[in-house]
Amino acid sequence: MDKPCHHELRNAFRALLASPASHHTASVFDPLSARIAADLGFEVGILGGSIASLQVLGAPDIALITLSEFAEQATRIGRVARLPVIADADHGYGNALNAMRTVAELERAGVAALTLEDTLLPAQFGRKSYDLISVEEGIGKLRAAQEARYDNALAIIARTHAGVQPLTEVIQRTRAYRDAGADAICLVGVKNFDQLEAITEGLQMPLMLVTYGNPELRDDRRLAELGVRIVVNGHAAYFAAIKATYDSLREQRGIAVGNGLTASQLVTRYTHPDDYIARARQYLNLSE
Repeated sequence: MDKPCHHELRNAFRALLASPASHHTASVFDPLSARIAADLGFEVGILGGSIASLQVLGAPDIALITLSEFAEQATRIGRVARLPVIADADHGYGNALNAMRTVAELERAGVAALTLEDTLLPAQFGRKSYDLISVEEGIGKLRAAQEARYDNALAIIARTHAGVQPLTEVIQRTRAYRDAGADAICLVGVKNFDQLEAITEGLQMPLMLVTYGNPELRDDRRLAELGVRIVVNGHAAYFAAIKATYDSLREQRGIAVGNGLTASQLVTRYTHPDDYIARARQYLNLSE
C-alpha cells in the first residue's frame, strides 16, 4: 500500500487548519497506533511529550526526555503514518538555536506540524515548572523555527498556557506570536467559552485547543465558530493500553484483576514521581 509522502501529509494538515470545522486528535505513540488511527478515519494524530516520556523513559513529564529520544520515536511513527501527526516539541529543547535543531530533526522524522511552547523548561532553581519565558524570547524561538524548516508546508504552532497568566497577557502573547508568523496558536488551560471568546476576538487565525476533556468546552460547533481547528482531549488510548497491559499480565500470573488500579494510578506507581519530587526539593529548591 502506497503511503503519502511527508509533504502531502503536511499539506493535508494545512487543509485542516483552513477548514471550517474542529478536528479531534488521535493519540499516537508508536507505529501501530498511528496505523490504527488512520484506519479508523482520524484526520490528525498527536505525539505528546508526556506520552513520549512515558513510552521511552517510563518517567513523568518533567522535561527529562531528550531531543534525540523524542525524534527517534517520531521517526518510527513517521515511517508508517498515513495521517498528519503533530509533534509536541515542548520548548524546543533549549533556546532559539536549540529550537532550530528541533525543527530540523522533527521535519526529517516526518511530522506534519509541531508545537513550540513558551514555558520555561526544564524548571529552573527556585522556579515553578509552569513559569513562562518572555514574549520576546518566545518570538525569537518562533522566528528561528521558521528559518530552520526546509519544507514550508511544515506547520509551526506557538503554544502558551492560558491558565497561568492574566487574560490580558494571554491576549498579548497570542497576538505577538501571530505577528511573528506562527501558523496557528495552541492554547492550554482555557477554562470556558467566555475566556476563549475574549482571547479569540480579533485574533483571526487557526487555533489548537488542549482541553483534557474539560466539560466546559464540549461544543464542537461553537469551538469551530471561534476558530478552533484542532482539539486535543488527552491521550486516552495510551492510558487504556497501559491499563490493558497491567490487567493482562495480572491475569497471566493468576492474580485476580478485579477493580485493580486505574491507568492514572498505574502511571503514578511505575513512574516513581515521589522520587523526582524529593530530588527537586533537594536540588532545585522546589516544593512540587
